[in-house]
Amino acid sequence: MSLPGKKLSLLDATLLVSGSMIGSGIFIVTAEMSRTLGSSGWVLFAWVLTGVLTIFAALSYGELAGMMPKVGGQYIYIQRAFGKLSAFVYGWSVFTVIQTGVIAAVAMAFANYLGVFVEELGNGEKGILFTVGTYEVTGGKIVAASMILLLTWLNSQGVREGKWVQRIFTFTKVFALFGLILAGLYFANKYDFFTDNISKAWDAGKYVTDESGMQGGWVSISGWAIATGLGVAMVGSIFSSDAWNNVTYIAGEIENPARNIPRSLLFGTVIVTVIYVLANVAYISLLPLRGGNYPDLVAQGISHASNNRVGAAAANVVMGRGGEFLMAALIMVSTFGCNNGLILSGSRLYKAMADDGYFFKKAAILNKHNVPGNALWIQAFWASMLCFSGSYGQLLDYCTFANLLFYILTIAGIFVLRKKEPNTPRPYKTFGYPVVPILYIILAGFIAVDIFWFKYVPALLGIGIVLLGIPVYYLISKNNSENNPEILEK
Repeated sequence: MSLPGKKLSLLDATLLVSGSMIGSGIFIVTAEMSRTLGSSGWVLFAWVLTGVLTIFAALSYGELAGMMPKVGGQYIYIQRAFGKLSAFVYGWSVFTVIQTGVIAAVAMAFANYLGVFVEELGNGEKGILFTVGTYEVTGGKIVAASMILLLTWLNSQGVREGKWVQRIFTFTKVFALFGLILAGLYFANKYDFFTDNISKAWDAGKYVTDESGMQGGWVSISGWAIATGLGVAMVGSIFSSDAWNNVTYIAGEIENPARNIPRSLLFGTVIVTVIYVLANVAYISLLPLRGGNYPDLVAQGISHASNNRVGAAAANVVMGRGGEFLMAALIMVSTFGCNNGLILSGSRLYKAMADDGYFFKKAAILNKHNVPGNALWIQAFWASMLCFSGSYGQLLDYCTFANLLFYILTIAGIFVLRKKEPNTPRPYKTFGYPVVPILYIILAGFIAVDIFWFKYVPALLGIGIVLLGIPVYYLISKNNSENNPEILEK
């Protein structure tokens, strides 16, 4: 199904892919990754491996997008390969945790960095407005929810308005990131950190703390411990590289989607992968990975950057305190543009579900601007509630695990559909089939198992939310059979 109105070009689709990917993670998660792996070589390898996995997935999705250039994207692919139950469970998970959880996490990151300028509007101690027991309501949570509502309103005004917000903010943050990369590489000659970090590139280690969490130190790791550490560390890099598939949700609003969606997936993921790897090269050029006996400015290093703000610490090295403020502003721009893409695309999936009778009926209705306005506002409401439910790190963990499961399922659908529908036209076929999708399934499966083993609480929460979708599906199906039998005949 195609929505009426102006279409998005290949450029717009590529910017949606890259803009949805580049949010807050690249400026933050390298700190936690460094504490898990302890060396520049393994941290860079984790980012490169994440990029390769993302590109493999994008290449695989291109075949599905070319076959089914319809609003709803991944929801449609899963439905075609595995049936309505699997598709509903995916859509349910997207609404309850995957899409809305990422929107909430990115909005929280926006608020955290606004707190650099106005502490009362952040999530720090000065941002606490009141407490209920141990629960804190902060100015940052209110800012995060307000950001979501503002972007939802902008996107409810039409595709054109959302498109221009995406163009402006994506170009701004890509150029700014390249500025940080060039500055980092230029000023690297001023310090010996790059040489020192590279000389110890494969000396893997893990930062461990005592029971109180106050005292800690580094311990060497090797062999299997490095492999499992990679899986845990890549929670951050995968989260930072996520949301590339959002462009498939709005297939009906893209010019020549069978051709342009596969191309935009490839172009967008390659661009972001290169930027991310270079940004981390800049970090290890400007800061010691483990910290050490250096001036106060860099003593904490990448691994213990204040509040995990690695990007801000790197900018501080280059331009002093002004650089930290500039980086905070950049991250606010980045997260604003990222959430615009997430909000724009997510609502289209809910419309596709509503058309099938498996979401709120009003979500299927287009407003006077020919966009699913009700779906946008339903998404905004739940994402805003999630802003008040947990921290950035908690949202990151269970979003990443749940999403990996459905990436694996969707790519497995390529094999199913090649057998079920061998004669269906495929304008684009997966590059490197069957090796590329098989490699993705194996590697992503290992990472998912690794996350489950070492972060079982958020993993179990993610699985619980997914499984809860099964009884909800049967309840809705029963209601449809009694009140809307025409839906079951589709």
